Amino acid sequence: MKRRTFLERIGSILAVLGITEAEWLSLGNRYYQALAQPSPRKLALLIGINQYPKIPALSGCLTDVELQRELLIYRFGFQGSDILTLTEEEASREFIEAAFLDRLGKQAKPDDLVVFHFSGYGSRVKLDTSPETMQNALVTANASLISQEEKIVNYILEETLLLLLRSLPTDRVTAVLDTSYYAPTPVLGLKSRALPESVEAKLAAEELDFLQQLKTQKLHSTPIVLAASSNPKQSAREELFAGFSAGLFTYALTQYLWEFTPTTRIQVALSYMENSLSKLGSKQQPALLSSQKNQHLTSLPPDGIIGAEGAVTAIEEDGKTVHLWLAGLPPQVLLYYGVNSRFTLATTTEELVLRSRTGLTAKAQISQIEGANPLQVGQLVQEAVRVLLRKIHLIIALDTGLERIERVDATSAFAAFPHVSTVVAGEKPADYLFAKLQQTPSRYGLFSLSGELISNATGEAGEAVKSTVQKLAPKLSTLLAAKLWRLTENQGSSRLALKTTLEIINNISPRVIMQRETVRTFKTETSIQKSLPTPIVPIGSQMQYRVENQSDRPVYLILLGLNNNHTAIAFYSWETPQEPNTADTNPVLKQIVISPGETLTLPQTNTASEWVISGPASECEHQLIFSTAPFNGTLAALNTAKYSTAEEGPIGPLLNSLDVVQALLQDLHNASALKTDMNSTAADSHSLDVNNWASLSFSFQVL
Repeated sequence: MKRRTFLERIGSILAVLGITEAEWLSLGNRYYQALAQPSPRKLALLIGINQYPKIPALSGCLTDVELQRELLIYRFGFQGSDILTLTEEEASREFIEAAFLDRLGKQAKPDDLVVFHFSGYGSRVKLDTSPETMQNALVTANASLISQEEKIVNYILEETLLLLLRSLPTDRVTAVLDTSYYAPTPVLGLKSRALPESVEAKLAAEELDFLQQLKTQKLHSTPIVLAASSNPKQSAREELFAGFSAGLFTYALTQYLWEFTPTTRIQVALSYMENSLSKLGSKQQPALLSSQKNQHLTSLPPDGIIGAEGAVTAIEEDGKTVHLWLAGLPPQVLLYYGVNSRFTLATTTEELVLRSRTGLTAKAQISQIEGANPLQVGQLVQEAVRVLLRKIHLIIALDTGLERIERVDATSAFAAFPHVSTVVAGEKPADYLFAKLQQTPSRYGLFSLSGELISNATGEAGEAVKSTVQKLAPKLSTLLAAKLWRLTENQGSSRLALKTTLEIINNISPRVIMQRETVRTFKTETSIQKSLPTPIVPIGSQMQYRVENQSDRPVYLILLGLNNNHTAIAFYSWETPQEPNTADTNPVLKQIVISPGETLTLPQTNTASEWVISGPASECEHQLIFSTAPFNGTLAALNTAKYSTAEEGPIGPLLNSLDVVQALLQDLHNASALKTDMNSTAADSHSLDVNNWASLSFSFQVL
């Protein structure tokens, strides 16, 4: 398929994989240092299969191939002629193994870099040599039963793949497997990339013979193998976005590698992806399968370029209009990324003004600067101004398992909320799923897209659809508020130099849980090395944030979040009025401001208030949002809610979350102080300047 044809077909994207950082064990930099050196060649073999004979089709595997190909060419410097893609019927067992032998095995040299990617079904099969165990296998395009009587299947064993990777004559090999092997029992939500195993199926004799041949070969390398799931029984999932589907793992991986620092350790990258999937309600945990511990992911452009939101892919004949690939933007932001958003070129001072966008592709107009160098295809672009639509809805998918009358009633009930829209599950992208619980008598509830029940979002047994939906009103406002504050996330593009650490306070010294920083403002990776993939905080822990303002301006801070029962919370900084001769001594809210070079702890250590984590066991999400201007509107909105004296602690309930977040977006818009021509659409959008705001996301598990 021609590239233009593919891009026209993928349509608009709803990318909802917000990415946060929680870091794993320390890894060295040997692999990155090797890749940073000049490489004679960079070779890639990319496999994607949607259509399988006699097997339910997948939807996102061709998109995965396109995401990887654009990443390798524009971010990693691969030549298009050195990337071989095998898709659909081309991706047979015979063709894939032949491509390994002829394309990679014979062409790769000791100093070459090799990347392999597979998106498609996985499954499990028994071997005659070990009938007591099941073996992991990749399901190829011609994997359907060769013989119905003998039940022979044409899979590629995972063992075969690993031996092929190890047989390559270079020790610089990375493989990405967006597949899984254990098929889950039918559940609501995302499509799984695993076929049910068949205890009667037998592997093709040719595959077994090929495996035996490989076992006699000399093995040169220990490849890096990144898998979509660390738990063998977790499924690799794909999701319907606006106009196309993509593998969650591939999408999160490629977005991360576009935007973040080239020296990123593998465990840090995997952790970003895990948190990305967690925000979808998915428990999928990416994994590093290889035994090497001193590895970095890949070679990126020169160290002076720390990250990008995309690249120039074409320049029209008039020389004023360029085509962009924007896979580095935070995916949850993309659908709402508005016209007049601006980008700067990573190597020049010119600006590009967004004029139209379809999915990950966009057209932009060059803002000519006298004396600037001509643009070139392949130049990286970095976000300068984010324009977000003001009118954004929470989108609820109605499960197809509902009866027609139930869907009609649900549609009518949700229509009563001005900020909620409904779609049929599987037809359009959505934020949450409304469905029946699998129990008798039945009741209705709100689920994540992967089928996880949202806490405190169910009706009573036997209750009518409309009654359940009406009870969801407060929850819907909270979930929309969370959707809006996630749209501010810009750890990759912010130009405010900020570093924030989440710590547990104990009697010795604070224990670091996770740390994040605005990566484009730092030239080296200084992040903490000792946090877990999903940070775990025991119930009863006393917590604090340590915030370092390394910029040259004072910054103001707001903290919003969801606690472990999906209730909105905020950080409140209270002060008692000191005015003389006043009878009103009730505490009032004050701005949290951090001076240049200052480090501030929240709660401040000189106060009596404490922040202690309470139950139940679940996940928490916090968004720390910074601005160079005071949050006047946000504090005014916070002050409209009536809080009891008992709730005047550092972390408390956010009673009017939607009003507060809408005021916050307006404050960020006002802080940007952009030119008049850029504010021409202010009535229906917010314009946020990366020089004036930063937004960092923290997620952790409470146990």
